[in-house]
Amino acid sequence: MKQKHYQQLERMYLSAPFNQYFKPVIAVAEGEAEICIELKSDYHHAAEAVHGSVYFKMLDDAAYFAANSLEHEFFLVTTSFTTYLTRPVSEGKMRAVGKVVNQNRSQIIAESVVYNAAGKEIGRGSGVFVRSKKQLSHVQGYNRDL
Repeated sequence: MKQKHYQQLERMYLSAPFNQYFKPVIAVAEGEAEICIELKSDYHHAAEAVHGSVYFKMLDDAAYFAANSLEHEFFLVTTSFTTYLTRPVSEGKMRAVGKVVNQNRSQIIAESVVYNAAGKEIGRGSGVFVRSKKQLSHVQGYNRDL
């Protein structure tokens, strides 16, 4: 049952129209998620390094899916997210790893770290996630009939 939920979350993530641009790879497990993308010059700001919005996306997505791996009925939403950009990157891959660090009845807190192709940390973040009113079964790409 849990493995099916993780696969459905992966399918949901990959079906999001925004991800057609980034073409990510995702793996979800209990309280954890890992996301990888291949960098393109399209992601650069004027100084030819990856724009901070890509760091944020990777960090938020990894933390989010780590959190939603523990919630089987409702779609979660990010209520706050703090991002630290610690090293520039311009080519290769970015790999973000998210882990749940705290959960209570009303919220889930998850942290994430993003690495460059050499495995060096280039950013980190933490977020607070809460249940929305939308059931996962009604979200695009999350198919209960896998």
